[in-house]
Parts: sequence; structure tokens; C-alpha cells
Amino acid sequence: MTTRFQPGATHRLLPYAALAASITTFCVGTSFAKRLFPLVGAEGTSAYRVGFSAIVLLALVRPWRFGLARGDAARIVRYGVALGSMNLCFYMALRTLPLGPTIAIEFLGPLSVSLFHARRPVHVAMAALAVAGLALLLPLRVGAQALDPVGILFALGAATGWACYIVFGKRTAHLPAGQAVAFGMTSAALFVVPIGVYHAGALLLTPAWIGLGLIAALLSSAIPYSLEMVALKHIPAHSLGVLLSLEPAVGAVAGAALLGETLTPAQWGAIAMVMTASIGMIAASER
Repeated sequence: MTTRFQPGATHRLLPYAALAASITTFCVGTSFAKRLFPLVGAEGTSAYRVGFSAIVLLALVRPWRFGLARGDAARIVRYGVALGSMNLCFYMALRTLPLGPTIAIEFLGPLSVSLFHARRPVHVAMAALAVAGLALLLPLRVGAQALDPVGILFALGAATGWACYIVFGKRTAHLPAGQAVAFGMTSAALFVVPIGVYHAGALLLTPAWIGLGLIAALLSSAIPYSLEMVALKHIPAHSLGVLLSLEPAVGAVAGAALLGETLTPAQWGAIAMVMTASIGMIAASER
């Protein structure tokens, strides 16, 4: 007996393929961006990423077509500053930390937002699991594999920026699609690019490095965010959150494959604990 091909199966899998490609492209793009650090520094790389992303979004969305109230402008600025701070702190952390642990620590931001709105004991248990995972990443022991304390502080800064990004982003949800993101990224660029220029100066104008910066921006921002928008339209929020929780592990694999970063068993365990806490928090909230 022959099995008939179901054309709807491919259509149903497409959003999940887009999300997998989004996570992979982001981690690969971030690994590529990290190679720019010796050239223009983490600040300059952040300026490339946020600045080029803002230009691309402004060109594609053309957000000025829609009206904007004064109160909405203030909300977008707060949202943009949170977005810029998150990006800058994330790259500053990557100067001295491997990619996987950095993403894992950054995930404490959305976990904290979820915990703030949680009222069930299971949520507290998941938060305790995440804190235990963080404790494994902290430099509480001396050794060649101990993570840099300054890098951890910057990663925690990125987590704080991500939490503020979620809170302030929700306050712009009533605006037309794409307008808040385009204007928010522009606000982030106005905050981050001057910092990059101050630290890297005229090096940012090197033609070859501008091309590398554009590639890094496309791979780590424009392409993954676009693919994620495809996934958002078709994947339930619960499933989407669970799948996004796999990002620290993908980042660790990308860092090992592309940057030669090695992690200790304890650091792999910490990443697994943060991922489990994220998935558990989402699952408990759904129920």
C-alpha cells in the first residue's frame, strides 16, 4: 500500500524550520561578529550591528508613514535604550566569556520577568534551578576554566536590558507592525553608535571592516529576526518559548565549532539547568 503525500505537512513544518534557522543564524552571526573584536572592539562591533540593523529596518519598514503621539515617542525611546543596552552589554560580555554561558546568563532576564508575574510554587522552583545554574557559572573557584567576573557582570547587564526590553516593548504593542521595532532600533543606534565611535574612532570607516560589520548585522539581527517573525505567526507562544530556550545550547555548540571555545562539564550542566528552568517556567505558566 502506498502512502499518500500530505502537502499540509511541509506547510506545518515551515515555521519550525524558520525558527531553527533563526536560532542557528543568530548564533553563527554572533560567532562571526566576535571575530571583529580584535579589529574594532566590542563597542565598535555593537555599533556596526545596531547601526546597520537600524538602517535596514528604516529602509524596509519606513515607519514615518504612521503617526506617532508624543507619549508613544517616549515609550519607544525607553524601549530603544533597553534594546541598545542589551546589545552593548552582550557584546561586552563576549569579550571574555564563551558564547553559550553568555546566552545562558542573559536568559535570566526573561526568566525574571516571568517570575515577577508568577504566583505558583513551581515557578519559584524553576527560578531556584536557574539561580543554581548561575552559581555554577560564577567564578567561585579558582582555575583556568573559571569565568571572568567582569564578563559575568556585563552578561547580567544584558539580562537586565532584556527584561526591560520585554517590559517596555509591551507598552508599544499598540503601534503599527514594525514601527516600534524600526524606531526602537534607531533609538538604540543613537545610544550605541556614539559609544562605538568613541572607542574605535576612524577604524569604523575602514571599507573592508564595514563590509564585515554589515554581514555581522545581517546574520545576527536582520535575518534571524525576520525568520522569527515567520515563526511567531504560526507557532503557539508556549511552543515558541520552549524552542527558544534551546538557544544557549546552540550558542555553546556554535562557539565550540566556530571559535574553538571549550566548556567544562559544570558549565554545560549550568546551561542545561537554565534551559530546563526556562522550559519549566513556560510549561507551568501554560498550565
